[in-house]
Amino acid sequence: MKQIIFNLATRERRAAIIEDGRVAELMIERTLDQRIVSNVYRGRVVTVLPGMQAAFVDIGREKNGFLYRDDLLSFHLSLEDEEKKKKRSISEFVQQGEEVLVQVTKEGFGTKGPRLSGVISFPGQFLVYMPEGGYVGVSRRFSSPDAREHWRSIGETLREGQEGLIIRTSCEGHQEEEVEKELTFLRSYWKKLYKEEHEKVAPALVYQSTGLVERVVRDVVNEGVSEIVVDHFQEYQLLKDLLNPYPNVQEKLSFYREKENIFSSYQIDKELERALRQQVWLKNGAYLMIDQTEALTVIDVNTGKFTGKNDLHDTIRHTNSEAAKEIARQLRLRDISGIIVIDFIDMKREEDREYILTLFERELKKDRTKTNLVGLTGLGLVEMTRKKIRQNLQDSLSKPCPTCHGKGVVLSDEAQAFQLERQLWEYKGTIEEAVVVEIPSVVSTVFAGQKGEHLKRLEQALGFRILIYPNKRLLEGPVIRYIGDMEEASRQLERLKSN
Repeated sequence: MKQIIFNLATRERRAAIIEDGRVAELMIERTLDQRIVSNVYRGRVVTVLPGMQAAFVDIGREKNGFLYRDDLLSFHLSLEDEEKKKKRSISEFVQQGEEVLVQVTKEGFGTKGPRLSGVISFPGQFLVYMPEGGYVGVSRRFSSPDAREHWRSIGETLREGQEGLIIRTSCEGHQEEEVEKELTFLRSYWKKLYKEEHEKVAPALVYQSTGLVERVVRDVVNEGVSEIVVDHFQEYQLLKDLLNPYPNVQEKLSFYREKENIFSSYQIDKELERALRQQVWLKNGAYLMIDQTEALTVIDVNTGKFTGKNDLHDTIRHTNSEAAKEIARQLRLRDISGIIVIDFIDMKREEDREYILTLFERELKKDRTKTNLVGLTGLGLVEMTRKKIRQNLQDSLSKPCPTCHGKGVVLSDEAQAFQLERQLWEYKGTIEEAVVVEIPSVVSTVFAGQKGEHLKRLEQALGFRILIYPNKRLLEGPVIRYIGDMEEASRQLERLKSN
């Protein structure tokens, strides 16, 4: 049983995937991040650099986008022999001042602008639709060569003109009609955008990705979903539209109306809090120690309170089995990437080592993010890698503890601000006139905004005043000191200031 819970009512947008009653994945997106990957722009070429075979494109943002020759639509569609085409300069495919339709494929960082592509794509559950892709690609993860060729043939039949399709493994087990229905939806969506795009003057935004919601629908939603719950009505309506091609899933969508934060109601916040701890207890009393560093992540398995009812061999095998399952879940939950080293309890028998590795590999297959299980080292450690897609949970939500000089972690300034925002939303619709909040000074700016713009919008949305007292000495995070009428709230604020 799979549930998808969306918490979208505040500036920190969150989604949780619950599998068989346990949180398996957490995804977080913040308005502060201003992610633009997948956005489509009508841009103007400002500089062509033949030496780099690239061009800078003005898309109306602070930094110009970077477009390689090989990512140009004109290069992609050229019928010239591949070797001859590769020898040509970018200036033969695009000129300064030319308007081009581009999509962001990689966020900009530091002094670099975003990376762009002229080959536009729109991902769905079953396929990736490229209006002018010109080919059919099939995922290598299909169960057999015959299945790949079967779906390649279907793709060639379904595509029209210069369209391109990438067939995803999620097609397996589904009917051709379902895939065709999704393609029809994506095709009509593109035609609508294409018509609007021609009415705009560069630089201009043509299509804005819905980010978190769109990503979850694309990657997670399938027939195995038993429930989808969202706490924001406009996003609920958007989800209904996005799920139009999947009526069996759409009927499982519901709108959450309660005042209690949806993540609290579904016990997800408790799991989120545990996911920031170094120690993870297993059901049998054993535990994991997860140490995340910049270079790699080390996971140590300990028997802890578990001694077993049989001999030591059975105790070790049982503990390592439980650990393998939980480690696979924690990697997804914490979004740990890079090099990962696991120190299972030492196993003397080769058959036990093979059993644990096979079990671990099976559990890793539940992960949509690419993993590579290298195997056992000479020291008996298990080595693996996991592809980095986004910032891990610890880096996203925490910072080094100022009290213990970085040996532990506490919630980051942003996480504290968004946590306070969610707490205040639970008072929406009450008869209270004002709330007094004592808040660390560094968190105050994130919460209120540089010029108080976030605070004003939040007060308007909630219907009561929020009086904040920034305190440089406060370390434990924001504290709600008073809730009630405005006159008493003002007195409470003055008392805080005078202390």
